[in-house]
Amino acid sequence: MSVRPDNILPLMAVGRDNMDLTEYLVEQVFQTPSHRFAALRDFLSDDEGSGLAARCAGQRVQIIKKDQKHTGVLEFGTEIVAAADHSLVALLGASPGASTAVWIMIKVLETCFPQAIKNDGWAAKLKQMIRVLR
Repeated sequence: MSVRPDNILPLMAVGRDNMDLTEYLVEQVFQTPSHRFAALRDFLSDDEGSGLAARCAGQRVQIIKKDQKHTGVLEFGTEIVAAADHSLVALLGASPGASTAVWIMIKVLETCFPQAIKNDGWAAKLKQMIRVLR
């Protein structure tokens, strides 16, 4: 459902311009569970790998943006996307690490609750909380 008429050309352009990555991702999609466990066991000792069980933990996504020069470009990193009314916000792209998690959460709050940050004293409280964490 993510492939639509308005984004098919950017998707194809990203595939064309990142052939090695495209081949890798297609291989990953068609792996069987036994292939996945075999790859994981390469990193674990026999004792560590004995109780493995498959669990769905989400789906990896990348950001593909329309681009005048290349038709579509693959973006690595993280982007915050919010509904126009700020009722919903999503974090797209790579998983944030500890070095970016606080900054991202502040951006989410600023996006969804701009008036509370300005008028309700949230900014002062956030600064106080962040100082305590350091």
